[in-house]
Amino acid sequence: MKITLQFIAALFFLQFFNTNFAATGQQIVDIGDFELENGQVIKNCKIGFRTFGSLNSDSSNIVLYPTWYNGTSEHIAKLIGADKLIDSTDFFIIAVDAFGNGISSSPSNSPEQPGQEFPVFTIRDLVRTQYKLLVEYLKIKHLYGAIGGSMGSMQVFEWLVSYPDFIDKAIPYVCTPRSSAQDLLYMNLRKQIIESGQNCAVPEREILKTLNMLTALVARTPEFRIQNTEYDAFPDFLAKFEVNNFRKNLIDDQKSQLLAMLSHDITYKYGGSMEKAAAAIKAQVFIIVSESDHILNPQPAKELASILNCKVMILQNNCGHLAIGCDLEKCSDAISRFFKIK
Repeated sequence: MKITLQFIAALFFLQFFNTNFAATGQQIVDIGDFELENGQVIKNCKIGFRTFGSLNSDSSNIVLYPTWYNGTSEHIAKLIGADKLIDSTDFFIIAVDAFGNGISSSPSNSPEQPGQEFPVFTIRDLVRTQYKLLVEYLKIKHLYGAIGGSMGSMQVFEWLVSYPDFIDKAIPYVCTPRSSAQDLLYMNLRKQIIESGQNCAVPEREILKTLNMLTALVARTPEFRIQNTEYDAFPDFLAKFEVNNFRKNLIDDQKSQLLAMLSHDITYKYGGSMEKAAAAIKAQVFIIVSESDHILNPQPAKELASILNCKVMILQNNCGHLAIGCDLEKCSDAISRFFKIK
């Protein structure tokens, strides 16, 4: 067999990954000072990630999995594996921590820019740093797929229009390509609770308790709550919202990600046209939405799916924004079929 430089490079690449990144432990990469779209700079910017599964011989099985709002790559780990949302048997999955989640650079962990001094970033900034991580640090030139839910779906959609040739297949779930008026009302309410509490010197644990109650109110449907919380058990249910232990500047972390989601809109560069944004997308797309979603209304995603004429799954359960968990086997099977490597 003729040994080429490309072959040697490929062997080195595989060995590098298997040695350094095959484990599911937390990895942190320092990408230096990073300039955001608004001209602000995150100093000593750090990106966290975890990997799952094994890289195949030609590096054609890499799947990116960005985190959701207030989520971490450790949380994503719970959805990866046999009988879970996505099986890593055939894939090398890279779960990347978003700014503001306490792992990657965040108001809660930045020595130079703590708390409200932390720069304002966008969903596009998250995608730009992921691209930098993949291309410059992990030496990845192409992705087989990308999957993400909620705020993770926003990052997947942004990937599709920002780097249209980089990904073959994408699955945004409980998702939106741009926020609806209903979504914006909910997110602005969270922002108002945070800012009003901070302005009035409300203890962080009390602000967080209120936010957690709001999440519980809208993440599921009223029908789900009534069916799953007995009347006599409600005091115990309410007591679970008491918060005692949390990291410093957690509220600022949540606000930083809220601001990113509030500006999310993949039609931004296309004069607000969903049709023009759709025309920029080259990947095969499978969109999963929940009809009962009260956090990210499914209508914008269904509109984009109609323009793309792509595969769509509309979940009809009463689990709201968390509908995937109530139809896990159904969603897992559909994801497996769509991502199947021929």
